[in-house]
Amino acid sequence: MNALISVSDKTGIVDFARALHALGIKLISTGGTAKLLADEKLPVTEVAELTGFPEMLDGRVKTLHPMVHGGLLARRDVPEHVAALKTHGIDTIDLLVVNLYPFEATVARPGCTLEDAIENIDIGGPAMVRSAAKNWKDVGVLTDASQYAGVLEELKTAGKLSDATKFTLAVAAFNRISQYDGAISDYLSGIQPGGAHGLFPGQSNGRFVKVQDLRYGENAHQQAALYRDLYPAPGSLVTARQLQGKELSYNNIADADAAWECVKSFSGSACVIVKHANPCGVALGKDALEAYSKAFKTDPTSAFGGIIALNCTLDEAAAQQISKQFVEVLMAPGFTPEALEVFKTKVNVRILQIDLPPGGNTAWQQGRNLMDIKRVGSGLLMQTADNHDLALADIKVVSKLQPTPAQLQDLMFAWKVAKYVKSNAIVFCADGMTMGVGAGQMSRLDSARIASIKAGHAGLSLKGTAVASDAFFPFRDGLDVVVDAGANCVIQPGGSMRDQEVIDAADERGVVMVLSGVRHFRH
Repeated sequence: MNALISVSDKTGIVDFARALHALGIKLISTGGTAKLLADEKLPVTEVAELTGFPEMLDGRVKTLHPMVHGGLLARRDVPEHVAALKTHGIDTIDLLVVNLYPFEATVARPGCTLEDAIENIDIGGPAMVRSAAKNWKDVGVLTDASQYAGVLEELKTAGKLSDATKFTLAVAAFNRISQYDGAISDYLSGIQPGGAHGLFPGQSNGRFVKVQDLRYGENAHQQAALYRDLYPAPGSLVTARQLQGKELSYNNIADADAAWECVKSFSGSACVIVKHANPCGVALGKDALEAYSKAFKTDPTSAFGGIIALNCTLDEAAAQQISKQFVEVLMAPGFTPEALEVFKTKVNVRILQIDLPPGGNTAWQQGRNLMDIKRVGSGLLMQTADNHDLALADIKVVSKLQPTPAQLQDLMFAWKVAKYVKSNAIVFCADGMTMGVGAGQMSRLDSARIASIKAGHAGLSLKGTAVASDAFFPFRDGLDVVVDAGANCVIQPGGSMRDQEVIDAADERGVVMVLSGVRHFRH
């Protein structure tokens, strides 16, 4: 057997090559890889020796040769192919080990120039990979170091690779080429006149990997599957580890994402309870138990069968309290052994452990999406994700009455929650706890009324609460409803033609009004 090895990422390649040599497999290699193997005292034939033609143009041309591609593409079961190899003195290549120039890593670096990007477009590597993958019945093609161990084990035990293994490797190889070409297309088609790189490429090439098939979609008559980004951000939902419980459903995953995105936006211990993609209870506490208990009080009825997310370790005390309600999914960055023991009898509860993102200035470091995508008829809507975080210095007090420090704290909390509530959103809060949430109504006035009604059903008083509205009040009637319910301070974006009318109404009613200057529509 002959193995051609040409890798940019040399992780594990020396040990792999040494093991191939021990199995009697002849090693052929290129450039830097050949030098590395030779330095490790491994017998290796350079491609230039194989082709009888030197590598040239700074390594741009080295494997684009019939001696290479003939050895990869020749079908061993076709006599004419075998005869052609013999006539031209071409040996078969039975194993190809290639990973590509680091184009994705190059363009991800700050300050990457077009020249840097172009120089990291691999030509010979993808050509060889395609040749080997096309001829998968005769050639095993490895495109990632994670494949080395399994291939070696099979070669040691069976002396060859099975057709099933070679086909699996070929599919992975074509997937890798697709990902690579998609990244090149995205980057180059995003270059604007003048050389700047835009956010939206001329062609969008989705690169997602299937995680699992799901039992069904949003409804039982729909089919579904979960996919993840090729390189998922740390602290994002798809990095979760399921510790127990039934398989996650389509709706579980959608609701869990809404809960996790909301809860990880808080720095103190927080709990978010979600039902049908809307937070129905959000609270801060000194620990998981207090945060959960406060969040549950907002709307115990909606919390039934909901999704619970915490941004702190779940201990036994909190687990005991949560186990008293019916919960579909429970998420936290950590669980004590005692907490997990509590749920051992609740075998259907899906428990997910998700590390919090490392934090930083970028969406990636914050575990957030850079882009949001929505499917429409025969098309996509793409936008930058709503990653805006309001700072206290950003708000503008427009009422005559000035907010107290406690009111400012409640207003900022209410605003953060409103960002994750479906529009039209109205959120009443007090003391780091949601007191009433109105979501998804066609009229902002109805959302305000529903939030007040829900608070009443939960036995919560809205007197002295802070209210957040995800978009401006178009008329004073919405403001009157929340003030009549007991609110004494309001945060809203502003920007309406009737802003002054609404501000005057706030002064008339003797409440604080501040403007955020930004809205958070969530459809």
